[in-house]
Amino acid sequence: MGNRLSKIATRTGDNGTTGLGDGSRTGKDSARVHAMGDVDELNSQIGVLLCEPMPDELHAELVAIQHDLFDLGGELCIPGYQLIKEEHVERLDALLEKYNATLPALTEFILPAGSRAASLAHVCRTVCRRAERAIVTLGNQETIHDHPRQYVNRLSDLMFVLARVLNRFAGGGDVLWNHERKRK
Repeated sequence: MGNRLSKIATRTGDNGTTGLGDGSRTGKDSARVHAMGDVDELNSQIGVLLCEPMPDELHAELVAIQHDLFDLGGELCIPGYQLIKEEHVERLDALLEKYNATLPALTEFILPAGSRAASLAHVCRTVCRRAERAIVTLGNQETIHDHPRQYVNRLSDLMFVLARVLNRFAGGGDVLWNHERKRK
């Protein structure tokens, strides 16, 4: 891995480029930088979600996901490097199965609403979907490993499920979309 930052304001990006973990430079508007930024934003949004009341076990699982996302950002920052592997994706699959098992089947679409924690989980889900699109775009332009794309795909599904879990934890339930409401 690259050197740790000892100085934040380096001024080396004033020309519109940024340094990657392998020492190369790329434009701040490159697909790689977009993907790194979206993953970083997702990690920050999960940090905000972690400020909300939730079961201790779920809190710990989200902190582990934050560490994975930091590793994912590192993988994106170093072309050709791999940090996210099959076991990371499998761990999300296991969490999806675990939390889905506690929920009633959906019969209607739900709105991204309910408790504050659930709503923040939905924000995380939408940022995760954007990160996924950015990783797909990067993969269409450069060779990257499959696991980062798979990881964020599973994570967006998990954030949807966790929003439902968090609504129940707060004493509520799903906020259903009313497709038969009167439109003015």
